[in-house]
Amino acid sequence: MRIAFFLPSLEGGGAERVTLNLAGGIAARGHAVDLLLAARTGPFLADVPPAVRVVDLGAGRVVRALTPLTHWLRRERPDHLVSALDHANLVALWAVARAGTRTPVTCVVHTTMSRTISNPGAWTDRVLLPPLIRRFYGRAHAVVAVSDGAGEDLRAFLGSRVGRVEVIANPVVLPDLAERATAPAPHPWFDDVRVPVLLGVGRLWHQKDFATLLRAFAAAGLQDRARLVILGEGVLRPDLEALRTELGLADAVAMPGFAPSPYPAMRRSAGFVLSSVFEALPTVLIEALALGTPVVATDCPTGPREILDGGRWGRLVPVGDVAALADAMRALVDEAGTRRPVPASVLAPYTLDTAVDRYLALLGAPAMARQ
Repeated sequence: MRIAFFLPSLEGGGAERVTLNLAGGIAARGHAVDLLLAARTGPFLADVPPAVRVVDLGAGRVVRALTPLTHWLRRERPDHLVSALDHANLVALWAVARAGTRTPVTCVVHTTMSRTISNPGAWTDRVLLPPLIRRFYGRAHAVVAVSDGAGEDLRAFLGSRVGRVEVIANPVVLPDLAERATAPAPHPWFDDVRVPVLLGVGRLWHQKDFATLLRAFAAAGLQDRARLVILGEGVLRPDLEALRTELGLADAVAMPGFAPSPYPAMRRSAGFVLSSVFEALPTVLIEALALGTPVVATDCPTGPREILDGGRWGRLVPVGDVAALADAMRALVDEAGTRRPVPASVLAPYTLDTAVDRYLALLGAPAMARQ
C-alpha cells in the first residue's frame, strides 16, 4: 500500500517524534510511505527514516495547507492518509472532501480532549475547535486515541458522532533505544557521577507544570546535593527562569533548551520526573522506564496510572501537590544509583512492532515482514 502521513511540521514534540517512528516502521515493512509537511521545518528533519519520502507542501502554517494538500491528494491518490494533531486532522478531512478522492483518513489524537479544549491560553482550542471536531471527525475512517483513558475521554467528547474510536499506544520503545542513549548528554552535569541529576522533559507551557517542579525541588531542599535539568522550549521560559531565580535555584537548575534526543540524559539521570497537569500518553515516561531510570509522575489524566500500573513501576503523586512531589524527588535522590528494570511485558504495548501491527490492521494493509 501507499500510505501518507500529514503533520504541520517537524518541530519538537512527542506527536512528531512518534509519527516519525510509526512512518519508519511501516516503511520497513515494505509499504510506500510519504510524509507531508505544511512546512518543512524542525529539528526532527534529521531523523526522517531514509525510506520515508518527505513532501513539502510549502504552506507555512497548517491551515494554509488545505489547497496544496488537496492538489497532492488528487494527483497522487494514496491508499490511506494518517494525520496527527487536531488542526492537521481537520485540514486532512477537508482536503480529502475537496479532492473528491474518497481517500480514507485516520486521525490520531495525541491529547486528552476535554483538557485541550479547556486550555486557558488558546482561544481557538476553547472556542473554535470543539464544534469543528464534533462535526467533522465523523468523516474519518477511524479516530485513534493513544491511551485507554484518552480513548474514554474522546468517546465521551464525540458522543455518537464518530463510529470508530480505536486505542493504539504510541510506538515509543524502539529497537535501538539503548544504543541512542549512549550518545553524549545535552548538559555537562550528567557527566559528573558524584552529584545526582533529576530530569524533566517537555514543552515549556502550562500543561507540563514545570513551576510545580521547580517549587518541589526547592521545597525538598535538594539544591545543595543534587541538580535538576529541564529539557524543552516554550513560551513560559521567561516565567520559569524568573521563578528559578526567585527560589534561589540559579546554580542548581539548568534549562538548556530543546534536545532532539532526551535518551542520553534519561540514562544518566538519578530519576525522571513528570509534573504534568494532563497528558494523553506521556512518551517520555515510557522511554525513561525502558532505560531503567526510576520515575515519579503526577497522577494526571491520562496515561501515568496506566503506564505505571497504579504505582507499581514508579511513584504517583497528586497533580500540583508541591509537598508530595518534593517527598518523591527526595526519595529519588536518596536512592540514586539504583536501577529497577521493568519487565518486557510492561513495555510490550509501546514497542514499534506492536504499534505497526495495530496500525496496519486498522488501515487494512497487509502486515508484511520487516525488511
